[in-house]
Amino acid sequence: MALELARALDGEVVNADSMQVYADLPIVTARPDAADTNLASHHLYGIFGMGARCSAGQWRDLAVSAITEIHQRERLPIVVGGTGLYLKALMQGLHAIPSVPPYLRDHLNQRLSKEGAAKLYGELSLCDPVTASVLNPADGQRIVRALEIFLHTGRGLRRWQTEETEEVPADLRFFAISLLPHRDDLYTAVNTRFDQMLNGGAIDEVALLLKRSPPDGFPLLKAVGVPPIWAYLRSEIDRERLRELGKRDSRRYAKRQMTWFRHQFISQISIKKKYSEYNWDEIFSEIRNFLLTD
Repeated sequence: MALELARALDGEVVNADSMQVYADLPIVTARPDAADTNLASHHLYGIFGMGARCSAGQWRDLAVSAITEIHQRERLPIVVGGTGLYLKALMQGLHAIPSVPPYLRDHLNQRLSKEGAAKLYGELSLCDPVTASVLNPADGQRIVRALEIFLHTGRGLRRWQTEETEEVPADLRFFAISLLPHRDDLYTAVNTRFDQMLNGGAIDEVALLLKRSPPDGFPLLKAVGVPPIWAYLRSEIDRERLRELGKRDSRRYAKRQMTWFRHQFISQISIKKKYSEYNWDEIFSEIRNFLLTD
């Protein structure tokens, strides 16, 4: 859809997917390939290496810069992706939580690997019980995030999250389109896509990443599809079980995304059809009307 809009409306594509910002695993994360990028300019894809970790705040700043540059070229920015927190940060603003020094996060991730989530959750419960009460005691990465914020600022993450947000740039307006196809059609596409991913070299791609010894907490290690491939590479499961788990995890993730977009995302157009059934004339007409209004 993004490419169709870019071709029709003189647009450029801006990534809003939290996994596609990383340089590694282009197959697993379904990053646009050369054929796609030749059709339209793409921004914020594959820009972070293994030693970096992109936050919603960092992405928002980069996205605003990219959008500004696209506007200066008198072209249309088309923001694409399913990471709700990123879209929310861009369209509604973001809580002004200070950046945390990398050494502190690295230290906590090392402890997470050695001591486990339960140990760190216990510490969080003592220093920041309000935030701990809304977290899953087994969710190591969110526990690390809450601990690093408290240790760096002396204030709990939930307290930061209840304060005013940074304002959205005054010159930005958004026309939002949600793709919410029928669940059966979506799951069929998900299953087909995972098979294509495996046939396209996803296993070798993950093996190469693991060979480079990514740091604990590197986000791509939890990308959908990576855990079962990792288990397969350790000979813990066979290829058929890998396919089953990968498709199951992909469907579950898709379901969570659909739920989020239904309840937390306000769209001018909500498309519930397959791609082949889109009414492009109607979509283009509504967008053009939006662009012509102040």
